[in-house]
Amino acid sequence: MSERRAAPTVGQVVLGRRLQELRETAGLKREEAARVLHVAPATVRRMETADVALKIPYVQVLLTTYGVSDEEITAFVRLAEEANEPGWWQRYHDVLPDWFSLHVSLEGAARIIRSYEPHFVPGLLQTEDYARAVLEAGTIGQVRPQDIERHVALRLARQKLLDRENPPHLWVIMDETVLRRPVSTRSAVMRDQIDRLLDIAEDPGFTLQVSEYAAGPHPGTYTPFVLFRFAEPELPDMVYSEYLTGALYLDSRTEVAMHLEVLDHMSAKAASVQRTREILREYRDTF
Repeated sequence: MSERRAAPTVGQVVLGRRLQELRETAGLKREEAARVLHVAPATVRRMETADVALKIPYVQVLLTTYGVSDEEITAFVRLAEEANEPGWWQRYHDVLPDWFSLHVSLEGAARIIRSYEPHFVPGLLQTEDYARAVLEAGTIGQVRPQDIERHVALRLARQKLLDRENPPHLWVIMDETVLRRPVSTRSAVMRDQIDRLLDIAEDPGFTLQVSEYAAGPHPGTYTPFVLFRFAEPELPDMVYSEYLTGALYLDSRTEVAMHLEVLDHMSAKAASVQRTREILREYRDTF
């Protein structure tokens, strides 16, 4: 049996899809590929869906069976070995839920990240004190202070992708509620957070919009969600939607298209980038 992973890396998702495409191009069913490996068809399915790590001997046999050239096999195996390497976020496995690991991997690989947030400033834009206040407020039961600090450290580590040479384009729509909800009794926490948002709003590499109360309801009011778009053609757009104890990762064209349409609708209705800067300055003066 193949070793089960807590969550796949984006590389495994891409290569798994490529394996499936090569099998289908070769005109083979999963059952036929499984017979070549002397395994159950479920093993082939789990490799293609990135539910398990890519076993290199299996990959080599399958690619040979699919008629792939030796040169392509060598390149594919090299990519598979890299994809099987744990991501940097695995250092935080003690506090990182399995269902969120893929989200962190998707962030790092995305070319465009579009999100809607009705409750809090998105994690990628939070200051350290704001993040700590949100995490403390969101804990249930006994949670050790050191665990909170590990969560804060993880959140700040995720933000490093915005400082790299070719960062993803981050396009965020936040409800005005985010700015009206103080997360701490210390006014400085919200002032510093809004200053951070003002810096982001001035950066042409990001797009930040506020959905004002005066604009009325919109079709995205149900829940926060994130849409990832990638440079790799093998990896389709993906939507992440979180709930209390887990998350959904949606990649069907119908569901992704609906979320994209909602984002476009909200963007057209939300405050412009210039008006958003004005709103942020107005709220900063209230704290």
